Amino acid sequence: MRGSAHSSIARRSSPASVRGIAPLSTSQKGAAAEAEIAAAAIRLGLIVLRPITEGRRYDLALDTGEEIIRLQCKWAPLRGGAIGMRCDTSRHTPRGYRRTTYSRCEIDAVAAYSADTDRCYLIPICEVEGRWELRLRLEPARNGQIRGVRWASDYEFECSLHRNWRTPRELRTASDHGLAER
Repeated sequence: MRGSAHSSIARRSSPASVRGIAPLSTSQKGAAAEAEIAAAAIRLGLIVLRPITEGRRYDLALDTGEEIIRLQCKWAPLRGGAIGMRCDTSRHTPRGYRRTTYSRCEIDAVAAYSADTDRCYLIPICEVEGRWELRLRLEPARNGQIRGVRWASDYEFECSLHRNWRTPRELRTASDHGLAER
């Protein structure tokens, strides 16, 4: 069964509970996710770009040598056998508080980091556009649903990058340098 392979992914305690410190704030979670995603890209030999100013919907951009991929970074906790991430944004505008989803004119992908699996995931905008939330399953759904399930392993950072974007042949793999993929 496909789900059984996913349930064997090692999980670790949340970093806050391990060190006995207060839980991370929303801003700290976002910063940690960005740092983990940037580190995963750097381990693959990609150039990571960061906007100097605010005002765009992407947090990081990856230079593959072939193209620039704009990423919105998310913290993705594990709940009920699936990694969940919000795919919306909330901000104050001159017209008031606004909640919207992402579009392909703003970002190319959502990149997510789950501290529960200690892995990064990369989801193309075509699978996120217009959605408020997305779940990547590690274990089979309790109701037995199979159709339409997004398995987390299909979106692991390196796998998704090679499948969905032009990447040069010489792009490193984590195993090339003895680095464990997150």
